[in-house]
Amino acid sequence: MTLRLGYGTNGLTDLRLDDALHLLADLGYDGVGLTLDHMHLDPVGPGLGARTRRVAHTLERLGLSVTVETGARYVLDPRSKHGPSLLDPDPEGRAARIRLLKTAVQVAADLGAHAVHCFSGVTPEGTDPDTAWKRLAEALTPVLDTAAVAGIPLAVEPEPGHLLSSLADFHHLRRTLGDPEFLGLTLDIGHCQCLEEASPADCVREAAPWLRHVQIEDMRRGVHEHLPFGDGEIDFPPVLEALAATGYQGLTVVELPRHSHAGPELARTSLDFLRKAAPACR
Repeated sequence: MTLRLGYGTNGLTDLRLDDALHLLADLGYDGVGLTLDHMHLDPVGPGLGARTRRVAHTLERLGLSVTVETGARYVLDPRSKHGPSLLDPDPEGRAARIRLLKTAVQVAADLGAHAVHCFSGVTPEGTDPDTAWKRLAEALTPVLDTAAVAGIPLAVEPEPGHLLSSLADFHHLRRTLGDPEFLGLTLDIGHCQCLEEASPADCVREAAPWLRHVQIEDMRRGVHEHLPFGDGEIDFPPVLEALAATGYQGLTVVELPRHSHAGPELARTSLDFLRKAAPACR
């Protein structure tokens, strides 16, 4: 099966969204991981519906698929990275994040996206694990209800340093929620290298039944730093072969959020690297 490759707009923040989409189409990408942020389809700004329709038209015209990502650093709170989260001690803070995710689901439906990506957030200081997991499950329930109505999977990402940081944590959440149909997984290949006991290729095979979104970059063991391909330790051909063998049909999106200064060039070299790493990317 041929993998479908995308590039994340969080690594192209110095470009206007329209310019970024045209760049990716011209390079030969199959799609885009679209992070809803103040510079790219602001989810809290005025006229979201009309702006979304314009983006949908552009994506269709360029032949690009899309996954909606919600990892913008300061889209809700200009003073708190990724805040407020689903674990925020303040119910109003949690409600703001829930509204953002429900908006993202609606945007995804309007764009014809494959999934909506999200993560748990960091456990607030002074919050015990049982309370944090309870907050997460309660906060995600209305989002999953919205996702089910829209027919858009919610793909939760294990994120180093967050409450939900591993594949084991994802399965804990899944069981807690009763294994809902529209709860899926975002698997970040670099995060597998960073902290999972299994190899990235084995992580892909283990995660296969729940895969709804994949992010990919290079990384080193024990260091959460997204790196261009070749700068880390991952052996990519086995990973890409394992991913193709799962039958996964979503996008595999290059995730380099700290490299926007070199975004256009890294978009080009990343696509070249992945196509050379495995025939499944051609």
